[in-house]
Amino acid sequence: MDYAKLAKVVIDRVQSHETTIKAFTQFQPEKIMADAQHIKTGPLNGLSVGIKDIIETADYNTEYGSAIYRGYRSVGDAACVTLLKNAGALIAGKTVTTEFAFFKPGQTVNPYDYGRTPGGSSSGSAAAVACGMIDIGLASQTAASLTRPASYCGVVGFKPSVGRYNSAGVKYLAPSFDALGIITAAVNTAIVADSVLKGPCFQETLLTPLKPKRIGFCHTPWWQEGEPEMHEALEKLVEQLSHHVAVEEVDLSDFSDGAELHLTIMAYEVAQSLAWEFEAHKALLSKEIITIIEKGKNISRATYDTAQEQARALRQKINILFETYDVLLAPAAPGVAPLQEEGTGSPLFSRLWTLLYLPSLTLPGLTCSQGLPIGSQFLGRYGQDEQLLAYGLWLESILPPRPKLA
Repeated sequence: MDYAKLAKVVIDRVQSHETTIKAFTQFQPEKIMADAQHIKTGPLNGLSVGIKDIIETADYNTEYGSAIYRGYRSVGDAACVTLLKNAGALIAGKTVTTEFAFFKPGQTVNPYDYGRTPGGSSSGSAAAVACGMIDIGLASQTAASLTRPASYCGVVGFKPSVGRYNSAGVKYLAPSFDALGIITAAVNTAIVADSVLKGPCFQETLLTPLKPKRIGFCHTPWWQEGEPEMHEALEKLVEQLSHHVAVEEVDLSDFSDGAELHLTIMAYEVAQSLAWEFEAHKALLSKEIITIIEKGKNISRATYDTAQEQARALRQKINILFETYDVLLAPAAPGVAPLQEEGTGSPLFSRLWTLLYLPSLTLPGLTCSQGLPIGSQFLGRYGQDEQLLAYGLWLESILPPRPKLA
């Protein structure tokens, strides 16, 4: 493979979109060309990767979307970056994240409508993949930080079971929930990247489309919080899938406390994780991050422990559900990407699933009447990530093609 030619293609793709999309915090063409001379042979040869800027890199600054860390350079790469390099990937640069992977947006715009958000917190990774600037975007999720951008940008988002990927060198917000993940244009690319990141040594995963016998459709207890066009798109998808497999509606009333439990645990752990930033540099923090830290500081350890106990009970309940259904279908977001001034969108439709540690696969193909993407979210049993990806290959073939950019 001509890696110098690959580097030139990546540089050209980024340069053709970056002025408008602003997906990168750091992009250095000369660095990409130099790295192309030392690419290792591996399963990711020919693929480019953008690294979300909460993940440490030796060759690029890691600023976590915060002025506190302006110009900060770590002494080495995060474990996930090393695994990607060892597998032959070409690193294209650092992609934009919201502040500490929370709510305050960065500079990135949505490729389908520049007046709209790409979602957060994995904003740059999703937008860059949607434009074809990179093949793989490293992402992460604490609530809906991967699922929502994938949905809004019309790309594939794979959030694995919690703990599947090593977190060394990644600044997490809430360790109970945080998970590294992958954003790609197609499921097959996510499968190859997953085979590398589940490490430490690459083991080829040969998956073929797997047709589920029974799908559970989850309106979720928050269905009415969604937009009418999301409702219509999901209902049409259910009708379409019912021609191929059994699809049944799932009653999740027993899980109605899930979103609030997630928020309680998350706030408590954010207040711990950002204790130094809050005490030493509060003036440089956004009002959004200050609000959740202060909320967390007012939660007692007893309340936190009770919430964790209730979360564990819900995880046992969801396991029982997977004795009936092979895969669950649910909304990925309330609707289409909000306008920039409205923020990065509500995480409501992923809080429960993140609390339950389930692997999640967001797939594109659905759109609203304006042609903007609406993602659908497929969920598998904890630890059965490869089975979910195999179901995803089948579901990807049923869905319409990814919506085209203007």
